[in-house]
Amino acid sequence: MTTKRPLLDGRVPDGPLSLMTRVYKYVLPEVKNELDGWKSRAAAIPDPELRKQALASIASKQFHCQGGAVYAAGHLERRDVLIPLIVALQTISDYLDNLCDRSTSLDAADFRLLHRSMLDAVTPDAPLDNYYALRTEQDDGGYLHALVLRCRDAIGRLPSYRHVQRHVRDLVSLYGDLQVYKHIARDRREGELLAWWSRHSAAYPELLWNEFAAATGSTLGMFMLFLAASDDSLDGPAADGIRAAYFPSICGLHILLDYLIDQAEDEEGGDLNFCSYFADQDELNRRMERMVRAARAAADSLPFAAFHRMIVEGLVALYLSDPKVKRQRNVRATARVLMKGSPWTRLFFWLNSHFIRKAM
Repeated sequence: MTTKRPLLDGRVPDGPLSLMTRVYKYVLPEVKNELDGWKSRAAAIPDPELRKQALASIASKQFHCQGGAVYAAGHLERRDVLIPLIVALQTISDYLDNLCDRSTSLDAADFRLLHRSMLDAVTPDAPLDNYYALRTEQDDGGYLHALVLRCRDAIGRLPSYRHVQRHVRDLVSLYGDLQVYKHIARDRREGELLAWWSRHSAAYPELLWNEFAAATGSTLGMFMLFLAASDDSLDGPAADGIRAAYFPSICGLHILLDYLIDQAEDEEGGDLNFCSYFADQDELNRRMERMVRAARAAADSLPFAAFHRMIVEGLVALYLSDPKVKRQRNVRATARVLMKGSPWTRLFFWLNSHFIRKAM
């Protein structure tokens, strides 16, 4: 009897140095090549508003693709599949976020149809649609369809996608729900978000409603499932375990950190921020500390735990080393709480402060 090879055995970086070497030598240059191609395609979009938002999303949010593509460092031999897939799906996400956030519409049906493209991108047999059908702007020169088809092409080259498709679709569906509810008229959005939470709360008794909503805004679980599906040894139970570990704990930490450092600018702009729904600073600190502990425990529970733990500590370091932190006294206080208990976080904090941001 042959023993089944462990998932991604021998392929995943085993420490910060090997991870960062792969990221700088292989991942970031190839992400740049992908984004340069999409930027050229976006520049040719006929409709001026769609062209403006497509170009703006790439210019201002490229770090989302750079961060997400770190998962390709977990299987360098398949980075030719993983990097185009991660960049294309994240580019759809960022483009649609711009279209909704700076929208000429407040129509929930419009936002939902736009985000159907993201769901279709991870569903190989779904028919393409006119995702702009409910808005004035129509002619993108095939840009959104091209992004969808790039995702499908890459997915077709993942040997174990059948084991993760259900989970990927579920996470994409939750992500689309969030984008609909958070972008509708301000006087409706909180009520819709709470009604949505009521339909999911029984499955996540450890969470508050704003923590669940934040978790649905992360694409990291999708990207980790893509990485797992690049290995032909993946099976259904392993895929189930990855999904459960990433959502809600790791995904929730990711987006709550993002909201944490954006509190001042969101308050100034009147934008929704899920950290503002905690009762006070003490509750925010406690809940954020709980989320960090949960994310670390989830990472440690997975195969090749060191890789996932580096992702978690890297997230904490990335956000807490952002210059925005220094300008917000309450965020500095939270940062001191979250930096405790892990020398890895301090290592990544130092690396990020000295090297990573200079490369972006």
